Amino acid sequence: MVYNIIKIVISAILLVLISEIAKRNTLFGSVLASIPLVSVLAMIWLYIDTQNTQQIILLSKGIFWLVLPSLVLFITLPIFLKYRLHFYAALISAIILTVIAYYLMLMVLEKFGIKL
Repeated sequence: MVYNIIKIVISAILLVLISEIAKRNTLFGSVLASIPLVSVLAMIWLYIDTQNTQQIILLSKGIFWLVLPSLVLFITLPIFLKYRLHFYAALISAIILTVIAYYLMLMVLEKFGIKL
């Protein structure tokens, strides 16, 4: 239980740190946010927990394929905001489109015999 709390605290600190940096310098905040910190942390925690590199390989491959549909969020959110959609409406709409993109990507990967 203590270990899980430590993982949560470290992960939360990184997210808060990035958002605070972005308030002061959006370029540096963007660079830090673009680093796949969540993925890297997930791999680190998974390795510490299991010592199973095969699981890391599978996780890494899954992340690779699912990065593409995740980009939909970063394309659509600024477009929605540019057209003056309220922030939360724009965010929810972008997330919905991203979920649809994930679903479509999984269908395409399945057609090519790629299982995640």
